[in-house]
Amino acid sequence: MMGLFSAGKGIFPRVDGERAHKSRADVPVKVVVQRAVERLKLPRPVIRTSPPEDFRQVVRVPTWMWVERGTWAPVTTSAAVDGVEVTATARPRKAVWSMGDGGTVECLGPGTPYSDSYGPRASSPDCGYTYQRASLGEPKGVFTVSVRVTWDVEWHGNGQAGVVPGLVMAAERQLVVDEVQTVVTR
Repeated sequence: MMGLFSAGKGIFPRVDGERAHKSRADVPVKVVVQRAVERLKLPRPVIRTSPPEDFRQVVRVPTWMWVERGTWAPVTTSAAVDGVEVTATARPRKAVWSMGDGGTVECLGPGTPYSDSYGPRASSPDCGYTYQRASLGEPKGVFTVSVRVTWDVEWHGNGQAGVVPGLVMAAERQLVVDEVQTVVTR
């Protein structure tokens, strides 16, 4: 099958398999950057809490939140079009938590997993929340908690570099928050 290409001296027939001669300037770098960004496989955050998310949270007791470490790591890919190659690296910048009761928390990292070394009443050093009311009056008796992780992509290629800010990956889950009543007897 034949096609046509321009060689600067008119139009010449081209046999498929032969490429038209393009210079690097014919392919805008932004097109290759867009392709590289589209190829990034950003992980969906996995929500973790302490007390564990499958147990009841308790009013006025600190809840620790974090996303699994495997979902908070740089992701790199490359793309090339007609000799123009771009490498893009996405890095998570922050996690914004919506707690389901109207409260929000912004964490500048993945959060710290709870361990017994902190003590049962300790607040998270970097990503926690304390509920002030129970979820009993909510639909299905739960708060829907969501996290939105914002990623920034740094790219370089063809002698240029830049940043594509603000890619977001999100997840949500339901938490039951209960109020514990105590009875004092003499």
